[in-house]
Amino acid sequence: MARKRKGRDLHGWLVVDKPAGITSTSVVNKVRWALDAKKAGHAGTLDPDATGVLAVALGEATKTVPYITDALKAYTFTVRLGQKTNTDDAEGEVIAESTNRPSDDDIKAQLGQFVGDIMQVPPAFSAVKIDGERAYKRARDGEDFEIAARPLWVEELLLIDRPDPDHVTLEMTCGKGGYVRSIARDLGEALGCHGHVRELRRIWSGPFDAKDGVSLDQLDAHAKTDGLDHLIHPLEAGLDDLPRVHCPESSIVKLRNGNPALVMGDVEYGEECWADNGGQAIAVGTFKSGELHPTRVFVR
Repeated sequence: MARKRKGRDLHGWLVVDKPAGITSTSVVNKVRWALDAKKAGHAGTLDPDATGVLAVALGEATKTVPYITDALKAYTFTVRLGQKTNTDDAEGEVIAESTNRPSDDDIKAQLGQFVGDIMQVPPAFSAVKIDGERAYKRARDGEDFEIAARPLWVEELLLIDRPDPDHVTLEMTCGKGGYVRSIARDLGEALGCHGHVRELRRIWSGPFDAKDGVSLDQLDAHAKTDGLDHLIHPLEAGLDDLPRVHCPESSIVKLRNGNPALVMGDVEYGEECWADNGGQAIAVGTFKSGELHPTRVFVR
């Protein structure tokens, strides 16, 4: 018989403003400890040196993680021009240099090729799997390997600052699976000067914004209390991009048992949506002939 997990039954989202120098997993572990939560997970890994929005799902909200992972997100990042590193960020070894420094107009002229549906090769030092093994492990072992290009939707890529000839600050809005380091690397090559990411910050992800994020100091200050409970966003925030249908009382038990049940709403046949009763999500599923066929159910 499995042991019952200790902790509080918390269901929702806590937005953390992640600082540099800590892994996303470590942040999740700290949130779980501070809130004494039974279950927690995050939507979208940030590199250890990156900062900004890390959306941490609690309890039943972990079932909505894929919808936040798939949502649009935005980053500001500073590219160091004139240097290429083996990791495509400032942590790596400089492997090529250039004295060429493009003008602002040169940079703006190249940004268009990185907007829309593009193909992107992830960095060698990334968590992408190559024949079942993480790319970063092969890279650390000095192996020579290739990573296949992957599709990425980039909604917008803007030049927002040029603090000095060696640096340019950009803002990018993109879909799932984007590597900002790859954008910096490829932009540097397109400009004929090389480039790597110097600083990176995720400013929003889906419905969650960095300005609403709690700090690790706040987590420490309110650890093992309910002092942060009022900052927990509802589970339903993770379903923000899905259409909603109404679930009558008579359908709640059926849906929670994983069975199709009557719902009411203006959605298309075969469309994915979520069923609501009194403002609370009951299930996510596919709408067919007036019924919701559940794929995820929420029990709180």
